[in-house]
Amino acid sequence: MHPWTQMVLQKSLADKDTDEILGIHLVGARAADLIAEAVVALEYRASAEDIARMSHAHPTYAEAIKEAMLDASEKRSIHM
Repeated sequence: MHPWTQMVLQKSLADKDTDEILGIHLVGARAADLIAEAVVALEYRASAEDIARMSHAHPTYAEAIKEAMLDASEKRSIHM
């Protein structure tokens, strides 16, 4: 299987002043595995910092959400 078929691209948007998550874009074969966390974050009006501080297993696809939230929250991503 080609490695590109396992990729998930993600982009997160957060308000600059409040850090509230405004939107999450997921594209890729594994996007369906990650959408639940994004929906819960949006439903509870979580901030990017809230999601970034949650524990995410390593190495997993869900860790990509944490990385995106760290990037959205003052550009603190670890692996990007």
